[in-house]
Amino acid sequence: MPTRVTVYEVGPRDGLQNEARVVPTPEKLRLLRLLADAGLPRIEATSFVSPKWIPALADAGDVVAALPPRGGLRYLVLVPNAKGLERLLAARAAAGPGAAPVDAAVFMSASESHNQKNIHKSLAETYAAFEEVVPPALAKGLRVRGYVSTAFGCPYEGAVAPERVVEVTERLLALGCYQVSLGDTIGVGTPNQARRLLELALARARPEQLALHMHDTRGTALANVLVGLEAGLTTFDASVGGLGGCPYAPGAAGNLATEDLVYMLHGMGYETGVDWPLLIAAGELAQRLVGRPLPGKALQAELASRTLLAGKEG
Repeated sequence: MPTRVTVYEVGPRDGLQNEARVVPTPEKLRLLRLLADAGLPRIEATSFVSPKWIPALADAGDVVAALPPRGGLRYLVLVPNAKGLERLLAARAAAGPGAAPVDAAVFMSASESHNQKNIHKSLAETYAAFEEVVPPALAKGLRVRGYVSTAFGCPYEGAVAPERVVEVTERLLALGCYQVSLGDTIGVGTPNQARRLLELALARARPEQLALHMHDTRGTALANVLVGLEAGLTTFDASVGGLGGCPYAPGAAGNLATEDLVYMLHGMGYETGVDWPLLIAAGELAQRLVGRPLPGKALQAELASRTLLAGKEG
């Protein structure tokens, strides 16, 4: 099993896009700076989707132009089409010399129905659209990551065949994605299901080409991460405080909380490079920004412990 794990922080994009309250740009950048200071090596910052569909991320250009650089840190930005890539390149140009490195990311579903709801295209149309995004992005010197939603189940179709997930994954890798993140969008995955999917996927891809993006709707996210670790995966997505969900997956709870993931990994002796106190500070800030307690268990336990200690000292 690996000794070092890379945590992809997705809260600033996957989390904030799903909130009723639109977080102002300066506050988003404040959260991004704190996550960067905490030592997270990969942070999904925003998305160049149409503001008509995701108004909470309408400020993507301003965010990318002001991303705080940190040694070893790379940001990710979702680009669904050629127009999104054009906006990303313009924002990177506006950032000027010394700007933080930014990778592009493309996303699609393993199920036809969710893909139609999520990005308003069929799977075939999505592959065609990616031909206008991934090769041009690579030609501009960008790295591209792929995401496969509903890899463990679809809110509209139910069970999704793992063979179909592997087929989508292979297409994205062949197109030039350096890694594909397999997403349990509605949080239905179980360890046996994760084990079967990874057995099939790892017959076609190297461990470093795969990641897991688990939602904790039914409390199985960390169990599935353990299966991934046993299979040799070294990259897992998580969201500060457990922010997130999916606007096109009714009832889906938040992502696996970054604090829960890091707490488990550190307790098992894995290295992440993440500073625990600063990560908790970022989680505390995130829940202030959205105006409600977040579901991350380790975050809430840490904050409760601090409150208790403060009361004793008082």
